[in-house]
Amino acid sequence: MTPPPGTVNLRVGKRLLWVGEAYYPLQNIVRVHTLTIHPRRKGAVLLFTKRLLLIGAVTTFLSLLAAAIEAFSASDDGGGGGSSALSILVLLAAAAAAVYSLVEMVQVLGAPSHFVLSVETSSLSSAVVTSPYPDHLRQLAHRIADAIENPAAEFEVRVNSVMISPTHYYFGDNVNMYGGTGNTGMAS
Repeated sequence: MTPPPGTVNLRVGKRLLWVGEAYYPLQNIVRVHTLTIHPRRKGAVLLFTKRLLLIGAVTTFLSLLAAAIEAFSASDDGGGGGSSALSILVLLAAAAAAVYSLVEMVQVLGAPSHFVLSVETSSLSSAVVTSPYPDHLRQLAHRIADAIENPAAEFEVRVNSVMISPTHYYFGDNVNMYGGTGNTGMAS
């Protein structure tokens, strides 16, 4: 039986955790926890600002180049006047890039926060599900942890699926590291 749209079956059986059609061996699960993920609103505004500055700089450069080409061709032809098709093309491309950047920023600014259950494995894969009831997710985290310790545990529940882009949401722990060598990441 297929679950209704927007939901998935989360099932534990035979030492596997099934989340929809994906399965995770219970022995590979390293962490199960609940958390609230928030959109990267500040990052979206900063990215939009950077893109706008880049679009402005490139547009200015290409407009000056188009004006120089137009002036050079006008002096050769003995005529002049009117804006060139190249200048119009540059402005249209700049407007399209600005609109795209604006739409992307508005999507992140309008995105809601989600209270989720996250299941992380020893590899890079993870599963994220949500529910309108935070206590349900907390109990589910305990049931999964119990299933990791108890090989005979089996259960099935229906949870909401959530489609998120990791680039648009803060996900996981924030760690500030000072000193050391060979560390990667960002300081805030």
